[in-house]
Amino acid sequence: MISEAQFQHEIELIIANAIREDVGDGDHSSLACIPPTAMGKAKLLVKDEGIIAGVDFAKQVFAHVDAEMQVETLIEDGSKVKYGDIVFYVTGRSQSILKAERLVLNAMQRMSAIATKTNAYVHLLEGTKTKILDTRKTTPGIRALEKWAVKIGGGENHRFALYDMIMLKDNHIDFAGGITKAIQKTQHYLKETERNLKIIVEARNLKEIEEILQCKGVHRILIDNFNYDDTRKAVTMIGDQCQTESSGGINEKTIRKYAECGVDYISSGALTHSVHNMDLSLKAV
Repeated sequence: MISEAQFQHEIELIIANAIREDVGDGDHSSLACIPPTAMGKAKLLVKDEGIIAGVDFAKQVFAHVDAEMQVETLIEDGSKVKYGDIVFYVTGRSQSILKAERLVLNAMQRMSAIATKTNAYVHLLEGTKTKILDTRKTTPGIRALEKWAVKIGGGENHRFALYDMIMLKDNHIDFAGGITKAIQKTQHYLKETERNLKIIVEARNLKEIEEILQCKGVHRILIDNFNYDDTRKAVTMIGDQCQTESSGGINEKTIRKYAECGVDYISSGALTHSVHNMDLSLKAV
């Protein structure tokens, strides 16, 4: 993953772009009927159940819109919530609260859904050594928020983007002329460009795993779309030579069985691409 500073920069870009997109040259609904000096207070109301996420992000949004807004937090990120819970109160200029409202809700509803799904997967893995990873199957433009939500839910982040880790998948391997060539070319590229990036290589069968292991220098093997028996065989073959990761259509019904095969990680695109937003409201009080 990228550094904390880079990650924070991504968050700042998301906020600035979202406010630009939503507010434009002004929130004319508020400007038309609410005096600029009018003060107000609102509460973040939960109308669902699950794991709340995005509280810290909301604070950054409010600060971006109006540094004088104050937030009283009642429930922190990562906590279980139920219908009727109040997560926080925000106090400040009424126009400022309304300007920030939609971005706060859109982000928190999606982040909470992702955190809730991730947390469910984490519980399914209890008692095994396997950890759940997200993927790059995220909503364009808000990847940092979605990966943040995975962390809040108890999961771990995979690479952030194409630039912070090498992942040689089937298309890379085929375009490069095979596994050995792909790995050798990659290692030469990293040496030539003086980049220190970890290498993950996808295997489509046990024979490819043998070839990957012969190449040395691979950080993790992606055991992609294997059945349970072959996954167990792959884990035995790999041993402690490198890390192992299972992927490919793994869901709530199958995740435990794959974990019991002994893999270090399971990656799931469903954490971010297949969730239903948590129902939240920001209500004036």
